[in-house]
Amino acid sequence: MSRPFSPRNFSPASFVRVNGKIRAREVRVIGVDGKQLGIITLTEALNLARQNAVDLVEIAAAAVPPVCRLVDFGKYRYEQAKKDKDSKKHQHASMVKEVQLSPRIDPHDLGIKVTHAVDFLCEDMKVKVALKFRGREMAHTEVGFQVINKFLTEIAPFGSPDFQPKLIGRGINVMVSPLPRNKRAKNPHQTEGSPKPSSDHQPPSHSAPAKSKVPVSEEPQSAGLNNPFANLEVK
Repeated sequence: MSRPFSPRNFSPASFVRVNGKIRAREVRVIGVDGKQLGIITLTEALNLARQNAVDLVEIAAAAVPPVCRLVDFGKYRYEQAKKDKDSKKHQHASMVKEVQLSPRIDPHDLGIKVTHAVDFLCEDMKVKVALKFRGREMAHTEVGFQVINKFLTEIAPFGSPDFQPKLIGRGINVMVSPLPRNKRAKNPHQTEGSPKPSSDHQPPSHSAPAKSKVPVSEEPQSAGLNNPFANLEVK
């Protein structure tokens, strides 16, 4: 006897036994009104389901004995799907952006790194700050900690470190999480910019002086140079 192929998204955890597919001899039953009816045999539970025109659904297969509920199976699936959907709404997939520093970083480059980190934090992203030592720089790790602490001070209005900077291997790492929006400063790179004035507000005679700079007497000379008949004498 051939059996149908199981769907690709099938998982044993999502399988629910209903009615005759329940294998236990005794089950703990929850009634239609939500009250517990105690432990009864599977045959008695199925008869109760038929009397109430509902299904016997196994909701806790790992329990001893298994827990079953008298409910319409279609309604049960709808409630479970709604719960899963609501739980996913509260799950925020946090993105992590990495900012790399060096002990001898230029102040201008450090300012650019701070700008990038502020933009990431204002978009509710975590920032991983990594400072790497090269060669003999490991002899002065205190310089690297000074750079990290200065960086954290600059971005303090936007995020806070999850832990103190740690020296791991040949580098210093620290994770920064964004502050709540009600406690976080506004992104200065989005509020400081002012719109440029449009060309409609410019005076109409603004470009006129450009034409008046050319002397009138020079126009015939430039025209004669390009004219092949300029030196021709007509008798």
